[in-house]
Amino acid sequence: MSGISEKLRREFREQDAVRDAGLIAPADVERHVDIAYGAHPCQRLDVYRPKGAVGKLPVIVSVHGGGWVYGDKELYQYYTMSLAQRGFAVVNFSYRLAPEAKFPAQIEDVNAAFAWTRDHAAAYGFDMDALFAVGDSAGAHLLGLYCDACTNPAYAERYAFDVPFGPTPRAVSLACGVYTIGGDVQPEWEQDLALMEELLPDGPTPENLALVDVRRWITPAFPETFLFTCTGDFLQEQADALQRTLREQRVPHVMRFYGDATRELGHVFHCNMRLPEGRRCNDEQCAFFRSVAER
Repeated sequence: MSGISEKLRREFREQDAVRDAGLIAPADVERHVDIAYGAHPCQRLDVYRPKGAVGKLPVIVSVHGGGWVYGDKELYQYYTMSLAQRGFAVVNFSYRLAPEAKFPAQIEDVNAAFAWTRDHAAAYGFDMDALFAVGDSAGAHLLGLYCDACTNPAYAERYAFDVPFGPTPRAVSLACGVYTIGGDVQPEWEQDLALMEELLPDGPTPENLALVDVRRWITPAFPETFLFTCTGDFLQEQADALQRTLREQRVPHVMRFYGDATRELGHVFHCNMRLPEGRRCNDEQCAFFRSVAER
């Protein structure tokens, strides 16, 4: 493991410990935890539902962030349980991380989690006609690539395994994400390229960077998108660039910017259950999903 992975894991772990200190599982959420969706020890997921809910519910699959080298479902449990409190069934899963697991292991795991959701819809009350997904930071990147492969056959052919991998989300929420590595989007931010050395088997070659460029492979069939960033997010330019691509491809979407000149929120602020702006953001992304489901 390189210094960049060790550094990010240490820093992110310290930040998340402060963010979630004192939080407990809400009493109004039913939890099914540590379910295997594959053979690898990392391939585990939780399912959350509003306690007492009967019948099928719209379902959200969550793809966590962490710079491709950090994170798991435990770090996203409070955020994803808050989505369940808003009336959704939620699948919160861990995936294999770089540098121990090289790409495309991560997107294979995204595929496997969606396939598990499809295969267990009856058992857990998932309404597969109202399938949605959320992803932030590196998770937004992986979710974007998954949606590219599900909706663009030319991109799907780039993989050795069968695609589309499973059900395609009707809509997605992409938060504070990375969508293009290098190029004309934040070229001064060298950390992304360093992380590509960790993620990609042959490093950040032009061919590999094209393969993991979410924007390059978007077509008009890409799912409807709720896209957001905020004050203090170092990836703001990435959201602007993705919105341009969605507009060019005529993909229905909304763009939200949270915070103002007096309020610095920071990267993936919506995962902080103590922030009123985070609660408002999560209300709005869930309202967006409900509006799609009602059509």
